[in-house]
Amino acid sequence: MKLTIIQTGDVPAPLRPQFGAYPPMFKRMFDEAGQAFEYETVPIYDGAGFPDPGKLEGVLITGSAVGVYEDHAWLDPLRAFIRTAYAANTPMLGICFGHQIMADALGGDVRKSEKGWGLGRHTYQVKARPGFLATDLPALSIACSHQDQVITPPVEAEVFLGSEFTPNAGLAYKNGKALSLQPHPEFLDDYTLALAELRRGKAPDELVDKALASVATPSHSKDVAGWLGAFLSR
Repeated sequence: MKLTIIQTGDVPAPLRPQFGAYPPMFKRMFDEAGQAFEYETVPIYDGAGFPDPGKLEGVLITGSAVGVYEDHAWLDPLRAFIRTAYAANTPMLGICFGHQIMADALGGDVRKSEKGWGLGRHTYQVKARPGFLATDLPALSIACSHQDQVITPPVEAEVFLGSEFTPNAGLAYKNGKALSLQPHPEFLDDYTLALAELRRGKAPDELVDKALASVATPSHSKDVAGWLGAFLSR
């Protein structure tokens, strides 16, 4: 199966020499979870044209520093791409910004949260158990880095992961082919730590310190990656 990565942003410049770009993070994530794909990357944030979503085997929309409420020339075409992919039942996964823009495009409400930064490893309660979620665990711990949140999910979406800080952290859509997560299962711990430290000065020191300590919480990201890969390829 070929997975088309719709790249909507890049690793922050100070961290790029050490950690590279987002698309290889997803390839490593799926490889380590035993989910083998062919890949193509479409850097729409850098001016690349959109492919026809109805002709794609699977789509992954990455994270970005951009907000869905900002003014960028590629945002409306991305919304149209998402709606067309959804109507065509193209398997589609959104992560962080990808989660937010999918919700925005399909009728939800996304804003900068009054709660501030979510950093480090957060734990999300399992609110529903769509078929891809092959676990009876009551909660999953995954890395995150965001200020924006899905405030109101689309009517087409069911919330399957949530926390007090991020109530709408995981959405499964009624067509059975679209799925999105606010947290980042593709982040390794060293990148999670570096990204949290990079926010020092923007986020309060106390919050950054808490985020750094939170990485001691065992991660469920490898399991999540396996479930996500199986969802895309089924």
